[in-house]
Amino acid sequence: MTSDDIKYIVVHCADTKPSMDIGVDEIREWHTKERGWSDIGYHFVIRRDGTLETGRPLTVTGAHVRGHNRESWGVCLVGGMNKEGGIDANFTNNQYNTLNLILTELSERAPNARVTGHRDFDSTSKTCPNFNAGEFFYG
Repeated sequence: MTSDDIKYIVVHCADTKPSMDIGVDEIREWHTKERGWSDIGYHFVIRRDGTLETGRPLTVTGAHVRGHNRESWGVCLVGGMNKEGGIDANFTNNQYNTLNLILTELSERAPNARVTGHRDFDSTSKTCPNFNAGEFFYG
């Protein structure tokens, strides 16, 4: 997979409560042990403090948008659920800053790709990342 193959840079959320400080290791365990996947589905994970962690290499097809994995890179924000378990775009300023940086970098590497949220694909009924990722990035 090369950057020429990439049509989408997809923003996700981990659907975790604000108190859950998790990252690549925990999500990798969920994806491999609970779902039986070969690795974490995302290429990047942004922790609550804004730390960017690397998941799958960009040269490896992800597992994050059914029907579009071969043409996309996935970035996951930790959070997205309020303390009661409801949907919430409760991401930190540090996460949004890191998201903007990684989306800018990925867009430069794949200039024909469009930034979008997981929720924007017909293959899902998810609300993730619980905000309009395209509007966030493009303004």
